[in-house]
Amino acid sequence: MLPALIHPPSTMPLASIDWSIWLSPWVLGILGLCIGSFLNVVIHRLPQMLERQWLHESAAQLTDAAAMARVAQVPQADADKLAKAVDDYGTRIEALPPFDLVQPRSRCPHCGHQLRWHENLPLVGWLRLGGKCAACKAPISKRYPIIELLTGLAFAGLSWRFGAQPTTLLWCGFVAALIALAMIDLDTQFLPDDITLPLLWAGLAASALGWTVPLDKAVIGAAAGYVSLWSIYWLYKLVRNREGMGYGDFKLLAAMGAWLGWPMLLPIVLLSSAVGAVVGVFLILFRGHKWEIHIPFGPYLVGGGLTALYVGQRELLDLLGLFQLG
Repeated sequence: MLPALIHPPSTMPLASIDWSIWLSPWVLGILGLCIGSFLNVVIHRLPQMLERQWLHESAAQLTDAAAMARVAQVPQADADKLAKAVDDYGTRIEALPPFDLVQPRSRCPHCGHQLRWHENLPLVGWLRLGGKCAACKAPISKRYPIIELLTGLAFAGLSWRFGAQPTTLLWCGFVAALIALAMIDLDTQFLPDDITLPLLWAGLAASALGWTVPLDKAVIGAAAGYVSLWSIYWLYKLVRNREGMGYGDFKLLAAMGAWLGWPMLLPIVLLSSAVGAVVGVFLILFRGHKWEIHIPFGPYLVGGGLTALYVGQRELLDLLGLFQLG
């Protein structure tokens, strides 16, 4: 089980600090509310930031008239016209105001009202406003306080699960990244490398430093997580002649394998597949969802990974009626 593989507080730096207070469920719960507020920004803005970057890069490629004429067999005159039009388009992208995780400041999407500091307080701000903009009274999505509350409860649960020790903060970062990935995939059907790859390397680094699972389980978990879904992807594509999942799913499961170890992969995949199948059938039968329309798999993988993290390997395998691995 994971808790047995994590160093006790006495082996960590600054052992004299009373972690039972600073990393108690109440303190980590409050920290989780704040991190959840930041995750709302990441979930909303990161996909738009990446789209702006991709459009700019595409424009830079299409301004190469010589390459267009040579590779795409476009007449040189037409390639020159396209390059000129795209260059103007790229200039417009460069002229857009700054947009990142910090700027512009949070504002109402309906009237542009810039949120004051007390309106932006995690969960409290939404409750004080009654779920409505202070200026135009337009409704504010319930998803914002839900994500903040979910992250707060998740962090508090990690303190209860692993105890008040510094390594618990690592698992807080892991859970926060999973929540962001699940929501981004749900919104855009995209799992950004900007989160999955750092999460993968952070898991391997934490393992190498002896803070999580043994390094051999982490390395095998990362490799097996990627290769398993990669194999399913190509098998499905060969049989059905279309894609069944995205490459981001491979990287997400690889990251989970790096953090949780290879014995956790089977229950994660089985649990996420079972839930995904049930939800998919429900959507098709009762919501008129088209069979050929892709349903993002990332949220189900995240659900399986979080269940494995909080429930534990032995308990989850017993729940699924499987034998103990590793």
